[in-house]
Amino acid sequence: MNDGEPRFRSFVAIDWSGAKGRRHKGIAVAEARHGSGAPRIIRPDHVWSRTELLDWLFEQAEREPTLFGFDFSFAPPFVERGAYLPGEANVPTNARAFWHYVDHHSDDEDLGAASFLEAVHRPHFYFGIADGVKADFVHFRQCDAALNAQSGRKTASAYDAIGAAQVAKASFSGMRLLHRLDGQVAIWPIDPLPTPGSKNASAVVEIYTRIYLRRAGMSGAKLRTAADVDRALMGLGSDPASLLVDPTDHQSDALVTAAGMRALAQDPSSFAPPGLTAQIARTEGWTFGVL
Repeated sequence: MNDGEPRFRSFVAIDWSGAKGRRHKGIAVAEARHGSGAPRIIRPDHVWSRTELLDWLFEQAEREPTLFGFDFSFAPPFVERGAYLPGEANVPTNARAFWHYVDHHSDDEDLGAASFLEAVHRPHFYFGIADGVKADFVHFRQCDAALNAQSGRKTASAYDAIGAAQVAKASFSGMRLLHRLDGQVAIWPIDPLPTPGSKNASAVVEIYTRIYLRRAGMSGAKLRTAADVDRALMGLGSDPASLLVDPTDHQSDALVTAAGMRALAQDPSSFAPPGLTAQIARTEGWTFGVL
């Protein structure tokens, strides 16, 4: 990489969906180019499938060095309890092998993972009041705990399978996607960042929109107007998007996060947070922007 040449030319934020089915209105994709230009929604009127998005990601990674961000947990908590699914036999003990395990035990269409949660390992996930006290299922990774200590308010858990977030369904579906990316595109911090100028210099990171909203000086609440999105973008050093209509929640999250990823990626220390150890990288991963 020459002096002044960026590691990544494109920053793509993907608002993911763990919902059942083949097409997902909850998926939104936004791209911010290197520099300060406003991010844009990719295919704004399109309803994505997850496998279609995977194909698009491979195409984009071939075109140019891109930092991709997905808003799901790359692995369940491990360090806190010493296992992903305590008490279960033959469950892997590192993220890469666990992705394969989830994919092998999921038969849902379009990379879904409801069968893994509901049929294969049902006792580990909270589906409602019949399961008992929800707090008994709420376990956090080390990066989640660090974010909470910084007032980042990561209140959802990868074991929560109900509610608006349905965090478990999105995360375990996402792990099936990571299994397909494994060895094709670097997945940070499980993999080191690729060498600039290498054949595939793209990478994937985990994102959480609230981090970038707080960095922009916003409260962290959902942005539902074009004006609010522009205020957040400018707080991240980006040109305003000047949208003609108010965005959906998914679109505003993707737009702000793409700009936030671009702002953070300029600082090498963003990829070396002090709490990230080799064990955590191997088992739990880390959310990009938790410093």
